[in-house]
Amino acid sequence: MLSQARRPTNSRSAPATIASWITGEQASALFADAGLDLDALRAAAGKRGFKPVPMAAKLSLDLKSTISEKQSRNVIGLLPGSTHPDEAMIYMAHWDHLGKHPDEAGDNIYNGAVDNGTGVAGILEIAEAFAHQSPKPARSLLFVAVTLEESGLLGSQYYVAHPAVPLGRTVGVVNLDALGVYGKTRDLTVVGMGSSELEDVLKPVADKLQLALHAEAHPQAGSYFRSDHFNFARAGVPAMDIGSGNDLVDGGKGAGEAAGKDYNEHRYHKPGDEYDPGWKLDGVMDDLMAAYGVGRELTSSGQWPNWYRGNPFRATRDKMMAAKPGATSTQ
Repeated sequence: MLSQARRPTNSRSAPATIASWITGEQASALFADAGLDLDALRAAAGKRGFKPVPMAAKLSLDLKSTISEKQSRNVIGLLPGSTHPDEAMIYMAHWDHLGKHPDEAGDNIYNGAVDNGTGVAGILEIAEAFAHQSPKPARSLLFVAVTLEESGLLGSQYYVAHPAVPLGRTVGVVNLDALGVYGKTRDLTVVGMGSSELEDVLKPVADKLQLALHAEAHPQAGSYFRSDHFNFARAGVPAMDIGSGNDLVDGGKGAGEAAGKDYNEHRYHKPGDEYDPGWKLDGVMDDLMAAYGVGRELTSSGQWPNWYRGNPFRATRDKMMAAKPGATSTQ
């Protein structure tokens, strides 16, 4: 559950000063302490006419912040479509990391080799595959390396506000953010699985690669809201984050969980996230083949994937499709 605290303002669009996530169990306890039933209110919120219910709860915090103004760049590559160049599929990865920390002794460069050098390398490999594909893709492809993901998804936020191809003509988005370098797996992670028809396109591709699809292992970490695909989702464009699985062919789920835990504890957002010649990249290649397969299907067909029914982003996409002649959902 997303929790937000806003600074006092008369503007309804003011950004959140604080944003955080709590588990469903903690949310139920919080509501119960306030004399409310979370399950009952969730059911009521799904019905027409629901109005917000005040909660007798307070949040106290001490926040110190500074404001600075800097410039950075998104980097975009375009492969024009052969017959429908005005319609585009997007592959995206963030190129930024945390840079150099001069106040820290020793190795103070936060390289971000996995997060997200792997994603950037991935979209470049996919771009090369499409550039040599025969027949050429009918629809255009955009390869977007966005900046400032680590600073609040600002690069993708800017792109969505200033798209190279109108969002209503953007077929879908595949985001790559920190791929696993531990070897070949039997599975593929779809962050926020159960969200959009992009998964229906991915499923047969993954089947051919003998990769089982599953949701992220730890949804309580809020990964769906913490990478660049989320800005596209909020704008209504079907967007999917594909990540490496954790069921390693060599060692199974136990080995995969251990490798992920080791990375999170010792290298994630630390100077230790560096390239290692001992990386096993055969699993990454499967991940990229799956991602490429989604775009190959969507750039050679007339499909316009939508969000699944009941998804909160579907209404915005429906409005886009209603404004575009001939574009219909597959469901």
